[in-house]
Amino acid sequence: MSFQQISSHLESGSGFSQQDYEYFSSYPVIGFNQFVGYSSMQASQDHGSSSADHGSYYQAIPEVESISFPQNFQTLDHSSDDSSHGTHIPIQTSCQQYCTLESSSVSGGYNVYNSPSTVSFSPNGSPSSQQESQSYPADPYHSPQNTYGSPRSVSCITDNQSDLLLKFKELETAILVPDSDNMDCCDSIAQDAANHASEEHDKCRQMMEIIPRGDLTQLLVYCAKSVSDGDLTMAHRYIAELRKMVSVTGEPIQRLGAYLLEGLVARLASSGSSIYKSLKCSEPTSSELLSYMHLLYEVCPFFKFGYMSANGAIAEAVKGENRIHIIDFQIAQGSQWISLIHALGARPGGAPYVRVTGIDDSQSAYARGGGLHIVGQRLAKHAESCKVPFEFHAAAMSGCAVDLRTLGIRSGEAIAVNFPYMLHHMPDESVSTENHRDRLLRLVKSLSPKVVTLVEQESNTNTAPFFLRFLETLDYYTSMFESIDVKLPREHKERINVEQHCLARDVVNIIACEGAERVERHELLTKWRSRFMMAGFSPYPLSSVVNSTIRGLLGNYCEHYTLAEKNEALYLGWKNRDLVTSCAWR
Repeated sequence: MSFQQISSHLESGSGFSQQDYEYFSSYPVIGFNQFVGYSSMQASQDHGSSSADHGSYYQAIPEVESISFPQNFQTLDHSSDDSSHGTHIPIQTSCQQYCTLESSSVSGGYNVYNSPSTVSFSPNGSPSSQQESQSYPADPYHSPQNTYGSPRSVSCITDNQSDLLLKFKELETAILVPDSDNMDCCDSIAQDAANHASEEHDKCRQMMEIIPRGDLTQLLVYCAKSVSDGDLTMAHRYIAELRKMVSVTGEPIQRLGAYLLEGLVARLASSGSSIYKSLKCSEPTSSELLSYMHLLYEVCPFFKFGYMSANGAIAEAVKGENRIHIIDFQIAQGSQWISLIHALGARPGGAPYVRVTGIDDSQSAYARGGGLHIVGQRLAKHAESCKVPFEFHAAAMSGCAVDLRTLGIRSGEAIAVNFPYMLHHMPDESVSTENHRDRLLRLVKSLSPKVVTLVEQESNTNTAPFFLRFLETLDYYTSMFESIDVKLPREHKERINVEQHCLARDVVNIIACEGAERVERHELLTKWRSRFMMAGFSPYPLSSVVNSTIRGLLGNYCEHYTLAEKNEALYLGWKNRDLVTSCAWR
């Protein structure tokens, strides 16, 4: 029955028959019922209910008698609190209860039962349990005799047929003439859906192009971007493909890719700290780990570069001093000071008195297989052989716990402070309000040292957002793994252990962890320079002797290693990538 037929029926005064009602109830599924459903949805949204909490708003109405309309149903209210909701048509019910169409009862009691996906609200606006039901108070219009189940005061069925005809004509206009705001909204949703589908298609196409080429680097980048964007579907697709391409026994990028992938998987599982800690727990015995560290020390010049440049600056700064106090913030095995003690013992006019304060953490203690007394005994024995008066002071603690009392300062001593690959482990202002990174620099400056040496990895992973941090880690450690590959080829039986126990743990921590759990927080020398200068330091230029000594060292390694002196600092690199910097301050 069309709206024109309804109008003719009313004008003739014949009213509706039961057959008409049945026909009419089937017509509104595509128009009238959507209109009422939209109104109910709007009423729920205006009272703080999420559209996701309601069932379908576009259900077919089985009986027209089961629906009640307000007396002002024909009024279109455009004064909704949220203009983004479009046209708003209020539905009035007693006690201000709102429900989906399917939860309206046709029984006389007019009970409103929540469907499993529906949250009802009490009169004061607080949510009630999904398993509760709400009954309206009894009144003459909710008696069993009221078979329509609707309060007569809010019914749109009137005794005036001309009024009813007018209402249906207005309803026809509302349904057949689309609201421009709603049309714009639909167009926008359709466009967003089309854009999303296009993006998904492009991503899949990119992946299909990369896989046949075997472009592992690009696939790692796309995977990290998906993780960064929260696109879990594509991230898992990439991960499934990456598992087929990475290998701890393959090329350098395949080996690094295995650890980067482990970090990405751990990040998705929010288990970055657990993975990182488990890697620590799975370390070999202390003697085995020490042998892996020693092997890395021999095959790559990074540690020797740091030790030689720092010792050269210290020897230059304390020239002529009779009492020297060296404060090492990461003494590890104490190997750095063997060569310096030997050089001081050969000084014309006699050796100075040397005191070393060794600061340590639990990781170094594990690698040593014991406490700091092992380091003290070793250095004391070597100093005795070089006829150098020697004293060792142990400070077994993290750098975060160091204060002035820890250092045991004595008057008359020339102080030299060494920061070897350790300041990047100190949390800064982005992690802790205590900012131990800058606190330690101010503490050291208060000692008026002769020299302070800094050796750090030239990488930017401290405050960089995740995706940029991933790109930086990929680029930096690709060079590291390539340099290892020159001295430790794939068939070398110890190479996997060296990479896993000396490098992989750091890679996973950078990728998978955040906040205080992420301890690998490298900064570029430009940032370290700013921190030192804010603490009151000025650069201490390294002598030309140090530069030439390190160049001689690099002659024993691959020609791809580079050495550059810039801004009063030394840069050790691999091909076009700077990897380690060394500088001094006073």
